[in-house]
Formats: sequence, C-alpha cells, structure tokens
Amino acid sequence: MLPRLPKRAFAFAALLLAAQATLAQTPPTVQLQDLTWTEIRDQVHAGKTTIIIPIGGTEQSGPYIAVGKHNRRATVLAERIAQKLGNALVAPTVDYVPEGSYAPPTSHMRFPGTITIPDATFEQLLESAANSFAVHGFRNVVFLGDHGGYQRDLRQVVARLDRQWAGRPARAFAPPEYYEASSTGFAQILRRHGIRDDEIGTHAALADTSLQLAVAPQMVRLRALRAAPKPGAADGVYGGDPRRSSAALGQLGVDAIISRTVEAIRKDTAGR
Repeated sequence: MLPRLPKRAFAFAALLLAAQATLAQTPPTVQLQDLTWTEIRDQVHAGKTTIIIPIGGTEQSGPYIAVGKHNRRATVLAERIAQKLGNALVAPTVDYVPEGSYAPPTSHMRFPGTITIPDATFEQLLESAANSFAVHGFRNVVFLGDHGGYQRDLRQVVARLDRQWAGRPARAFAPPEYYEASSTGFAQILRRHGIRDDEIGTHAALADTSLQLAVAPQMVRLRALRAAPKPGAADGVYGGDPRRSSAALGQLGVDAIISRTVEAIRKDTAGR
C-alpha cells in the first residue's frame, strides 16, 4: 500500500498542474491582441517589458498594390522584430494616419481608398496608447512608423512622452533606423544589385513593390503589373518603375530592416 501524501503536497501538485495547463494554453504569439489580460500580465512580470507599436497608413500605392500596404508591412515586420528581440510584444497596428487634407483633397487623398486624420489627432492617439502601456508595466514603448509622412509626428510624440515620464521607469523610442532601412538603406542595397534609380522610385515603384512581395504577395497585382506599360505620377507611382519588382529583392530589404531595427532597439534599451 502506498503511503499517504500530506495535504500540502497534494495542494502543491494541484497548483503545479494548473500552472502547466495555463502555460500550455498560452498561444506562442507576440501579438498583444491575441493574448488575455492575465497572459499579458504574466509575460510583463516575466520580463517582456518592451511594447512595439507598429504604425502603417491606409493610402493609395498605385494601381498594383492594395491600399493597406503599410498596415500589413508594419504588422509583419514588427512581429518579426519582436520575435528576434525575445522580450517584446506587439500592439495592434495603427491604420489611420495623416495623409493630406480632404477639403480640398491633397497628396494621396486625391486617390480613392486613402484615409486621413489630422496630425494632432494622430499624435494624441499615440500618446494615449503609450500611456496605457506605461500604466500596465511596459518600460520601453517603441514606435515603428512605416510611412515617411509622419516621422516628424513620431519625434514630437516621443519628446512629449519623455517630458511627461521624467523620473518614471517608462521611456518612449522611435528608432529612425526602421524607416531609413526601408527607404534610403534599401535603395542602396538595390543599386548594389544592379537596379537603376529610375526603377527604385520613392512610392509604389520597384522598392515599395518588392518589399510588399516579400511580406504580403497577395496584396500585389503582379500579373497585371508585368503586362502594363510603365505607370507614372498620374497612376500614383512616383519616381520609378515597379515592373521588375520581385520577392527576392524585397527580402533583401526585409532582412536589413529587421536586423538594423533590432540592433537599434537593443542599443536604446540597454541596461533598462
């Protein structure tokens, strides 16, 4: 006959099994919105104190890329960056950003599907989200902006938050390496692979399209693009020619964005 175990041993074993069951049910994700509040609390207590806020934008990207380009790209890249960091979660992507005025329509607002909000509203949204995360124990709030038009807004938000949080453990960051790697940095990589400046472009051309093929190929109308004449500014394509775009070229940019951003975040948050 087996000896009887003390009641405390039974209680400890029951708690251990319950904890293991909880861990087994927690999905292997860095996406905050896929976790319960208790799972988020436990992960923060365990050291995941960096939160990445990906920022996209809903705008025209020529006739061959869906208008959610920045949103999807920011989401995918932020997730891969968080996985590399190992101590970060990813907030829901900000899809509504400044894209010009609507009375009269300017910039990308001249094309159907683009959504714009005022700069002040955008900045207030980011500050409110950051303050929410600071309340819940996140120490590093990282803004990753995939679109060039609001980089100044990000810098202003970070400066205001740092003033508000003086003497507190939370800090805000908007590492410029993320956008630089996807724009001028990626352009340099493409030149080294024989791509001309009149193909690379600044918006919806080869660089933009190749990045999208690497992260979300279903958003690119590649067959129509290959058969089309060279698009131009009237089509929403600026400074380049997307017809030789490829996922292989885009992956070069993706790898550079992830590695440079991870390095920058680690440097910014070192010792915190």
